Amino acid sequence: MQSNSLRPGVDFTESYRKHGLMLYKLAMVHLGRSQDAEEAMQEAFMKLLYRAPAFRDDEHEKAWLIRVMTNHCRNIRRSSWFRRVIQRAEMPEIRGNSEMQPLMELVLALPLRYRSVIHLYYYEDYSVKEIADILHISESAAKMRLNRGRMRLKLDLEGEGHT
Repeated sequence: MQSNSLRPGVDFTESYRKHGLMLYKLAMVHLGRSQDAEEAMQEAFMKLLYRAPAFRDDEHEKAWLIRVMTNHCRNIRRSSWFRRVIQRAEMPEIRGNSEMQPLMELVLALPLRYRSVIHLYYYEDYSVKEIADILHISESAAKMRLNRGRMRLKLDLEGEGHT
């Protein structure tokens, strides 16, 4: 049975300040549209308010939010509604670093399995082991996806004369 009471000890404002932008970027990596990313963020923070477990520390809370966001985005991508919508990715603006925009566009063009690990590794500074735990895959699968994603990025960069 679902409870509608707020979880004690959850400082929503602080959690949103610390993790909101990171979750938005993660949702953009998965969904490609700002409206869908905003909706996914709302869902993740609603779950934080109403269903979150007791967290050991801030990193535990962050990992839990990433897991919730990843699962929710996966569910959205599986929906028939999402598959019918023409997907034209809106590129998130990388604040203060416009020279990184072409690289972000290449990352967003990768298949989801690669862009997820690339994003978590390079943009969120997670280790391969942490990525494996967050995505519920083996460490070897996380390493393989990271390496294949890097290879695809390298080929894309060489093809565009960025090397």
